[in-house]
Amino acid sequence: MQKVKVIGAGLAGSECAYYLAKNGVKVELYDIKPNKFTPAHKSKDFGELVCSNSLKSNDVYGNAAGLLKQEMRLMGSLIIESADKNAVPAGNALAVNREGFSEYITKKLLENPNVEFISQEIEEIPQDGYSVIATGPLTEGKLYQEIAKISQGQLHFFDASAPIISKDSIDMENAFFGDRYDKGNGDHINCPMTKEEYQAFYQALVSANRADLHEFEKKEVFEGCMPIEIMAGRGEDTLRFGPLKPVGLTNPKTGRWAYATLQLRREDQEGTMYNMVGFQTNLTFGEQKRVFSLIPALKNAEYLRYGVMHRNTFINSPLVLSPDYSLKANPNVFFAGQITGVEGYVESALSGLMTGIYLLKRIKGESYQTVSDNTVSGALAKYITTENKDFQPMNANFGILPPLGKIVKDKSERKRLMAERSLEHINLFIKEMNI
Repeated sequence: MQKVKVIGAGLAGSECAYYLAKNGVKVELYDIKPNKFTPAHKSKDFGELVCSNSLKSNDVYGNAAGLLKQEMRLMGSLIIESADKNAVPAGNALAVNREGFSEYITKKLLENPNVEFISQEIEEIPQDGYSVIATGPLTEGKLYQEIAKISQGQLHFFDASAPIISKDSIDMENAFFGDRYDKGNGDHINCPMTKEEYQAFYQALVSANRADLHEFEKKEVFEGCMPIEIMAGRGEDTLRFGPLKPVGLTNPKTGRWAYATLQLRREDQEGTMYNMVGFQTNLTFGEQKRVFSLIPALKNAEYLRYGVMHRNTFINSPLVLSPDYSLKANPNVFFAGQITGVEGYVESALSGLMTGIYLLKRIKGESYQTVSDNTVSGALAKYITTENKDFQPMNANFGILPPLGKIVKDKSERKRLMAERSLEHINLFIKEMNI
């Protein structure tokens, strides 16, 4: 059976390598550790957690992150297995002892006779056989340039994402559909503010707490895209001539332009998720909810993804990747991890696991179907590979799952039904793929 080169021993690379190895595939696992470290990494072990020891919620029926972890448990995920064995008390969240977590992953990989670990910096994408690129958000140097070439120049150096909100949580009594000067199909949702409402929002925004960035991130991130709170600091009216410009947006309830207006842009084809246009931000998640809720239409907003700004190399997956994470231009090359545009620890590991599952079938010469988008696993893959001119990374959330096909007003019940549907489909996938 042909060897597979897995480049990067982070969460995605470790997950992919382990799945292949335990199924009899010889794997060459490459990483720059321990001879060299990125600015964010310290440990010699694989699967190192950098920013947090939390893998988010463990609630299977009420939280998409918890549901995703359960899907991965059922598929035999090494990362979730390690997390469960190294869990520390954290309420309803799955938090881990970082050292124990990485040590467990490293031990499982190095003990497997099908894994050959090679501490080497790879500068070129292998042209022979199968390879998996899982080098993470800090990919740099010659390999970065190589990836830029094969991804048709569509390679981003940082992630500056605005929050995404559930359509059901928008207060439409304080919002209206329409495009500027009625030029378009009326797809935007407009959230008007009076002068008093805007001034209260503005004061809260400029004084809000911001998330910390690593030193190596600060210059690249802020030169590339200005956070909404930095823009606001240039003067009280700056936003009213920028992302909150009310010109051309006539409120049908008043017949006038508002003092300031936030526009929300549809994020998915079904219209269940909306993006806050121009609201890239570095505020902490808690502050985003507090401050943005001062906009009347968003007073009860449910955030499917908060805004983030950090260094995060990622390809334009809708343009270059297939739903099985293989490169359209070269199907023998797979990508996994944050470099694909999935956002978060568990999501990164998930992409590595799915890559391993599909690649094993490819190696065996067996046909296969990708996992249903009724699962979080499938919905993430669909999101990052569906045409989107404003593509930004995405985390696990119920908003990316297709609607149930019936109206369920109770939010908790709707999530429970989606979770049950998801687990039913993941079990079918496991049976079909002989996982």
